Amino acid sequence: MRIDILLFDGFDELDAIAPFEVFSNVARGGGDFKVRMVSMSPSTSVVATHGLCVTAEECSSDDPRPDLILVPGGGWNDRSPQGARAEVTSGLIPKHLAKLHEAGTAVAAVCTGTMLVAAAGILRGRAATTHHGAIEDLRAAGAEVINARVVDDGSIITSGGVTSGLDLALWLVERFAGPQVALHIEREMEYERRGTVWRRPAK
Repeated sequence: MRIDILLFDGFDELDAIAPFEVFSNVARGGGDFKVRMVSMSPSTSVVATHGLCVTAEECSSDDPRPDLILVPGGGWNDRSPQGARAEVTSGLIPKHLAKLHEAGTAVAAVCTGTMLVAAAGILRGRAATTHHGAIEDLRAAGAEVINARVVDDGSIITSGGVTSGLDLALWLVERFAGPQVALHIEREMEYERRGTVWRRPAK
């Protein structure tokens, strides 16, 4: 399973690093997960909200399409000049997400990364959640807001703020690799999942 974590200047560190560690632990344990940090920028150096500098691979049209792309948040609620709000204004990431989703890639988002997914035009009428400070923005974007820590609406999976990225990642491990693998990673990282995972009821 190919997983891309899409970084941009002003992303929140924990939104991206926590899921990266969860997915990497699955891979290190022999699971079929291949995870990488990617960026839409030609510069491979990405600076996060709190100043962490991360090296990411530049997205290329020649890259194999990921099975899952995860988008962190950051910079939305405080209207930072860099971060999710700035990337919505740019339009580059939303366009990329829309293209991947149409091709069959599942899209996941942590915190206000959900607002980038909404800007891609793929959340209207879909169940989702985000950081509590952006809930009204998410509702205004046409999403069906669900009060849950993780919301799984099939091909789009979202979560609340910051630390919920751990719960999102562990849920994705459970969904794609099985509950035993997820429990093993949970124990290895000494983290106990919390909150509700909401799933779209089967028709």
